[in-house]
Amino acid sequence: MKKEIDKFNQVLAGKPPEAILRYASDLFGAESIAFASSFGAEDQVITDMIHREHLGIPVFTLDTGRLPEETYDLMAATGKHYEIGIEVLFPEQAAVEAMVTENGPNLFYESIEKRKECCRVRKVEPLRRKLSSLKAWVCGLRREQSVTRTGVAPIEWDEAFGLYKINPLADVTEAWVWEYIRTNGVPYNTLHDHGYPSIGCAPCSRAIMPGEDVRAGRWWWEQAVHRECGLHGEKR
Repeated sequence: MKKEIDKFNQVLAGKPPEAILRYASDLFGAESIAFASSFGAEDQVITDMIHREHLGIPVFTLDTGRLPEETYDLMAATGKHYEIGIEVLFPEQAAVEAMVTENGPNLFYESIEKRKECCRVRKVEPLRRKLSSLKAWVCGLRREQSVTRTGVAPIEWDEAFGLYKINPLADVTEAWVWEYIRTNGVPYNTLHDHGYPSIGCAPCSRAIMPGEDVRAGRWWWEQAVHRECGLHGEKR
């Protein structure tokens, strides 16, 4: 497996994001790959590339039930702008009800364990159900986003979910992302204009201060090494 992935990444070394997306689409087939969008800046760039390159990679998203209103607005605007249907995945209602009944609606502030349990119920399990039918999924990860993502490669094996993970933006910078958005008229979340470089659930996202890590506003009450939700955990 490692040799195969190393070979993929050697082929893709220095290639632009569009080439990585097309390579993955050709390698796995459009029916066996999908793009998971949270409507962040990186995800909007990838959606635009999929559309411009006519790749036919389907787009899906996770609605945790706690997203900011601005994200829901962008979800609708994106579908309309690109004339695509975005599959929306939801957590199991019974699991959410049991968790909130036992721990309260804001359990994530109490401990890392409870925060990760909330992420598991609302995000990880719905994603797991979706990925079980795929060979590969596309993500908007970049190496410079945080200390937990410095080892991101264009193609990886996702041990947690048992399929390939495609990271077409692994090598690009935040400045590159925003230049692409401005140049191509890509719709984006208006919270980005108010100091939110990374946006997740409303209670777990805040604006950052100048000089802070771009993901410092996510679960800001925790140490940086813990600031992942389980969708993109450490390599195991």
